[in-house]
Amino acid sequence: MGDVSRLLADHGPAFGQALFLTWKLTLLSFVPGFLLGMIVTVLRLLPLPPLRFVLTVYVEIFRNIPSVALLIFIVFALPDLEVVIDYEPSVVLTLALVCSAFTADYLRAGINTIAGGQVEAALSLGMRPMQIISAVVLPQALRAVVQPMTSLLIALMLSTSLASQVPLPGRELTALVSKIATDSAAGMAAFAVAAAMYVVTGLLIAWAGATLEKKARILR
Repeated sequence: MGDVSRLLADHGPAFGQALFLTWKLTLLSFVPGFLLGMIVTVLRLLPLPPLRFVLTVYVEIFRNIPSVALLIFIVFALPDLEVVIDYEPSVVLTLALVCSAFTADYLRAGINTIAGGQVEAALSLGMRPMQIISAVVLPQALRAVVQPMTSLLIALMLSTSLASQVPLPGRELTALVSKIATDSAAGMAAFAVAAAMYVVTGLLIAWAGATLEKKARILR
């Protein structure tokens, strides 16, 4: 405890900034990743086999490629194609692409839980396909995937440690721990503090997800 107290006295503000950057990267990658995943899901429902094939390939690629490999490609390979993206947007883009693929996969699983009779009933009422998707299919699919999406958000938050692989202007938690461990003998204490911050953040996300799932269960 003494080591942790001394560490917080010396690096407390730095840990606060690192935690804020971790939250920032999580939010900036989850929101566009979730929205892109929803768009991919909707487009995969359209009766266009070539489009479905392309989007299925998209999902399978970004769902199975290692995030580190994707980040390396964006940071070091794209400049050879005259596409240069700054370090922080590169991390956000990497996480958003991975998030979109998993979101599309989870939403598809949620859609499969919807009874086919509901779609048939909507068609009999004269609703157009896009109306059925937006008013019948997606709302129920979203309620069915609250827990998987909560787990995805936690995994995404932990994956912000990717930022430690590139020279960002600021340091997220993992990069800060690495810096402290390199510069001093307080590596273990720094790891303990960062681990506690990751755990607390994950528990808060899990609590919010459980609360949202209870409300969604009532709405079913």
